[in-house]
Amino acid sequence: MAQRATWKQAIETEQPLLLPCAHDALSARLIERAGFHGYSIGGFPLVGARHAMPDIGLASFGEMHAGVADILAACGLPVMVDADDGYGDAKNVHRTIHAYEQLGASAIFIEDQVAPKRCGHMSGKRIVAVEQMVAKVRAAAAARDNPDTFLLARTDARAVEGLDGALRRGERYLAAGADGIFIEAPQSVEELRLVGEHFDVPQLANMLEGGRTPLLSPADLRELGFAMVAYPTTLIFRVARTIERALADLQAGRLSLVGEGVGFDEFKSMVDFDRWRELEQRSEE
Repeated sequence: MAQRATWKQAIETEQPLLLPCAHDALSARLIERAGFHGYSIGGFPLVGARHAMPDIGLASFGEMHAGVADILAACGLPVMVDADDGYGDAKNVHRTIHAYEQLGASAIFIEDQVAPKRCGHMSGKRIVAVEQMVAKVRAAAAARDNPDTFLLARTDARAVEGLDGALRRGERYLAAGADGIFIEAPQSVEELRLVGEHFDVPQLANMLEGGRTPLLSPADLRELGFAMVAYPTTLIFRVARTIERALADLQAGRLSLVGEGVGFDEFKSMVDFDRWRELEQRSEE
């Protein structure tokens, strides 16, 4: 697999950089085949797809690392990895950043929720003291072996301290060494505008279907000042519905959905059958 582009290169390639969220290796492969310039791996879809559990801090770092490793091995695009709260204090943050760098992560974000954390659009969130998160951001910045690794600091303070509190935290996290800011769950277009104009660094907008933030077009988000747009639930929600429909079709004995899925040859192409077959044949010569 060719060396991944850096996150800075990816951001410069597309404005804003669109980031479908992969929940497994196949979805990452399809994102690449579709022509996107980058993608993300989020806890919500990964935990849901891999363990059929909600994103409320049930999966350990080891479990998340294993899922991320599978995905990165299947796709050569630059990728942003959700590192939750870093899985502990400064020493755990150091280990987390180093481990994801070794897998090939181009960008990594950590957040300021109290463990066990939960999806950013769920109620009942709690956040750590700002000084504690500042220490984690410093540890993350110092842990990087690759100077091109992009560190994004996420704050969930909007739901706890209001928008002004979230913006102040973002300023502190940038001063601590973050390269970009992710203010999670603004609740209106006006709040998105205030966030977008507040920081002169790359920012992420999170377009979670059914979440608290209005869903806007990439062009609108670019005008508001966002360099990256993540779609954390778009693929996993549609995959889940398709599986339900297919199972209902089987139960009814109709097979009315035959032909709506990909064909056998198409799927072989998706999983790189020809390359593996060629390797097999060479070994038999």
